[in-house]
Amino acid sequence: MIKVGIIGGAGYTAGELLRLLLNHKQASIDFVYSTSNAGNKIYKVHQDLVGSSEIKFTDKINTNVDVVFLCLGHGNSKSFIDNNEFSKQTKIIDLSHDFRLEAHKVFDGKAFVYGLPELQKEVIKNANYIANPGCFATAIQLALLPLVDSNLIKDDVHINAVTGATGAGTSLSKTTHYTWRDNNFSYYKPFTHQHLGEINQTVHQLQSTFNSEIYFMPNRGNFSRGIFATAYTSYDGTLEDAKALYKAYYKDAAFTFVSQETIHLKQVVNTNNCLLHLHKHNNKLLITSIIDNLLKGASGQAIQNMNLMFDFEETEGLNLKANYF
Repeated sequence: MIKVGIIGGAGYTAGELLRLLLNHKQASIDFVYSTSNAGNKIYKVHQDLVGSSEIKFTDKINTNVDVVFLCLGHGNSKSFIDNNEFSKQTKIIDLSHDFRLEAHKVFDGKAFVYGLPELQKEVIKNANYIANPGCFATAIQLALLPLVDSNLIKDDVHINAVTGATGAGTSLSKTTHYTWRDNNFSYYKPFTHQHLGEINQTVHQLQSTFNSEIYFMPNRGNFSRGIFATAYTSYDGTLEDAKALYKAYYKDAAFTFVSQETIHLKQVVNTNNCLLHLHKHNNKLLITSIIDNLLKGASGQAIQNMNLMFDFEETEGLNLKANYF
């Protein structure tokens, strides 16, 4: 049984981590750090945990836990690590953007590994520090990995993806307020979304000859959770060739599956799964990729990485059923 600490315990990702860890057979929660909620029971903030735990938030940190999850705003993880020293045995899994890119992943002597299991599972198993991927980046990379791994992307890639309101975090703003979001739809950060850095980094890692563009249009949906992403690019092979390629690449993946039927968000919400579907039109291959942004796109993937790092069953604590109805 490993001891787990959570830093920044009041947000959506921390809430999902708590839910998963409370039902994890190999982990126990040692502390949940939140200066603004210190002394309050966690179910006061995460109301789905009423009856599940009597744990209280704390403003004290146990620096000797086996693993700590950083659920802090982008830019704050570096500051926290700079001001708080954990034991050499403590593994760190960061859910922010701070260490995902190559230029930023070594900090204070700690080398962070990019934690996309379908990309580099064996590296993750031997890592002490993990940069958990972004939600859009996860869905889109899983759509593209088999192609780039076989050096098959020879043209521009066009991506359109929609995320639920929880992707923006718990803080209210004009575009997260119910009266604005309900019955509404909009794009944001066209062609400049920060997750493009991760996507391009992985594409060039696997296909160094890639010299085309990745055009990404992110959208806000009027639902709470989930990401529905479509990507298309030129492809010379047949649809059967593409299906065989994807099934072979993901044959040992614990949570990524290729569906023969068209897919929809309710199939993955509340799970750590990614479902993919392929469609060919003339010389274009269309890949649809769907995930739960809070699970496979954040906390579920963080637990998946923890399982790999501690040699647990990769699916431990993550056998969740979708909210189909």
